[in-house]
Amino acid sequence: MLKPQAPAVIAAASERGVQLATAESLTAGMIAARLAEVSGASAVLRGGVVSYSSDVKRELLNVDENLLQSNGSVDPEVARQMAVGALKACGADLAISATGVAGPEPHDGKSVGTVFIGWAYGAQSGSQEHHFVGDRSEIREQSTQAALGQMAAILNKASSQ
Repeated sequence: MLKPQAPAVIAAASERGVQLATAESLTAGMIAARLAEVSGASAVLRGGVVSYSSDVKRELLNVDENLLQSNGSVDPEVARQMAVGALKACGADLAISATGVAGPEPHDGKSVGTVFIGWAYGAQSGSQEHHFVGDRSEIREQSTQAALGQMAAILNKASSQ
């Protein structure tokens, strides 16, 4: 069953002529797949990068190597840089990223359920920290929904300006 956020994102992006991209670690393509399930997604979804490993984050998304070495991949600035990298790599207007710990074990000193959703829209970018509860599948689903919600919020804010 299609969740309401993806159709809302595709509709808003279509209305505004905004091209979308994703950079995904723990969600491994779920955000892009959810968007692609919506009829009309091909008009606005440019693509995405599944960057499960730090090497891919560094090489394809231009995430700073020193940052990855010092802070690990589960970090707010890593999430922000992933989104900026996806924006550039895909030639998009709005990019969203997700990096975090789905479990079952902690990673990079971060507890299971710690997730950072990054975003880049034009010259602006940022990230938001989340703490989800559940098993691996539930955390990945909550992360996907949070990312789609962030995209919808950015598009809605853009329309009111």
